[in-house]
Amino acid sequence: MFEEFKQVLVEKLEIDGDLIKPESSLVNDLGINSIELADLIFIFEDKYNIDIEDDDIQKFITVGDVVGYLESILNK
Repeated sequence: MFEEFKQVLVEKLEIDGDLIKPESSLVNDLGINSIELADLIFIFEDKYNIDIEDDDIQKFITVGDVVGYLESILNK
C-alpha cells in the first residue's frame, strides 16, 4: 500500500518520490494542503469503494498514518 500511495503522490501532486517516506509529514515535509489531501482521499475512496470519515482524516499526519488506515480498512 505504501508504494501505491507514494505513486499517487508522485503522479497527482508531483512530489519528489525521494521525499516520501512512511514518517514524512504530509504538511511539513511534503507541503500537502487541505485541498490536495481531500483529492487524495477521494482518489482512494473511489478506487477502493470505501468511505473515509472526516474524523479519521483529521488523524492523518504522516504518510504512514494514511497507509496504515487504508490497510486496516481494506483488510477487514
